Amino acid sequence: MNNFPWLTVLWLLPMVGAGVVLAIPAPRRHLAKSIALGVSVAVLILACGLAAGFDAGGEQYQFVESHSWIPAFGTGYTLGLDGIALVLVLLTAVLVPLLLLAGWNDGHDAPDYTQRRVAHTYVALILMVEAMVLVSFTALDILLFYVFFEAMLIPMYFLIGGFGGARRSYAAVKFLLYNLFGGLIMLAAVIGLYVVTADGGTGTFDFREVVAAASAGELGADPAVLNALFLGFMFAFAVKAPLWPFHSWLPDAAVEATPASAVLMMAVVDKVGTFAMLRYCLQLFPEASATFAPLIATLAVIGILYGAVLAIGQTDMMRLIAYTSISHFGFIILGIFAMTSQGQAGSTLYMVNHGISTAALFLIAGFLISRRGTRLIDAYGGVQKVAPVLAGTFLVAGLATLSLPGLAPFVSEFLVLVGTYPRYQVAAVFAAGALVLSAVYVLWLYQRMMTGPITEDNEKVRDLVPRELAVVAPLIALLIILGVYPKPALDVITPAVGQILTTIDRQDPAPTVPTDPRSGSVAEQAPDGGTHP
Repeated sequence: MNNFPWLTVLWLLPMVGAGVVLAIPAPRRHLAKSIALGVSVAVLILACGLAAGFDAGGEQYQFVESHSWIPAFGTGYTLGLDGIALVLVLLTAVLVPLLLLAGWNDGHDAPDYTQRRVAHTYVALILMVEAMVLVSFTALDILLFYVFFEAMLIPMYFLIGGFGGARRSYAAVKFLLYNLFGGLIMLAAVIGLYVVTADGGTGTFDFREVVAAASAGELGADPAVLNALFLGFMFAFAVKAPLWPFHSWLPDAAVEATPASAVLMMAVVDKVGTFAMLRYCLQLFPEASATFAPLIATLAVIGILYGAVLAIGQTDMMRLIAYTSISHFGFIILGIFAMTSQGQAGSTLYMVNHGISTAALFLIAGFLISRRGTRLIDAYGGVQKVAPVLAGTFLVAGLATLSLPGLAPFVSEFLVLVGTYPRYQVAAVFAAGALVLSAVYVLWLYQRMMTGPITEDNEKVRDLVPRELAVVAPLIALLIILGVYPKPALDVITPAVGQILTTIDRQDPAPTVPTDPRSGSVAEQAPDGGTHP
């Protein structure tokens, strides 16, 4: 099985599917959505097959493919899958078919020329984004990763700018400029890293070779140079994630894009940024990561509180949900740079859980807006009386967003806080305070929109139809299953996190409270400086 190029097939399937959809002649374009959905389901089946064949206790990178690409530059077409990449590949493969179903009627009320584009261009762009994200998660060559890290901006730009709200062009340009600027800074850092590896030897972009050299202290560059290279990588990933204060493009893009495109961006594309922090920032620059970890943890906590506070004050439900994502990304980044096994395992699981919960909340909100034609919270009231299933699923998704115990985000958020506390006690305490704020914005949102008497123009709001239920039901089921039984995901994530910590030579902090070695119980401090049970 390992000799077959499974990872190449994984990303080529949606890319070829996009080409097929674009090539459909005009009389047959009504088939575009069905073809795209079929291709995305095939990708999901293949991703599940890779998960079934993945050995969590085996080699760090599995299903590895390596071919020469540009030998003169020391770069190759190299793909591989570790436990962290695997769960994010599965997240992508699960969400894309649901997003295609959710956006089945996107542009239905638009002018004729837009309807024609929606019929094939829209779904083709979604498949292109999926393909490029899958390459980014599996690339083991730094230059290969960079190429697709930047390339995915183009189809995402057209998804935002070509389909969506009245200010979609402004939002798309803002999205592109922010992310292109971050990418250009990263390109300088990528070139700088190649120069560093070329000093005294042959330059290379092979991720595993560079990591081995960095772990052995053989890069030979001045620490100031490595710090600068780290910041170049980190800046690009902080924009993509996004991390405060590089976040301001996200609310506009999320609000102006179609709900399906916004979820694709927040739940899938933005995860490439946090994933890359774990893979590239920490492993290529372990000492620089430790140097800047307190600063990044501080920015993450500011983002957690900032996103939550601004969410409370929003009058637009989509903008409110977008600000909650900024807060959640702060938790993910905080856990990564806590550099503990619990923190990083929680962050990785949080990437998955946030993708599911945000998809559920944003898509249900989108279904509601499509019925009423407005995003303003004050325009709603009493919706649960006329659309109980819509209101009920919205409540479950909202409770997941505030990390209610029993739903998936609680497990990951708890692990992040527990893993952060031994390193950064103050940061963990302030981050935990955001739990109260999240309860405020979620429950207040639900109260204003769904409870009370039925307000004007809401009497005829219809409940979820079968197609919408087919989108929402799997997401709600995953939130419950991963909330009650996260072990399968953690069994894959934890070994990969342990290998990263070993690579960067970091260990979990020792307990600060002495224990009785005979029983494991907490021991009291004796007057002579010893301990007694």
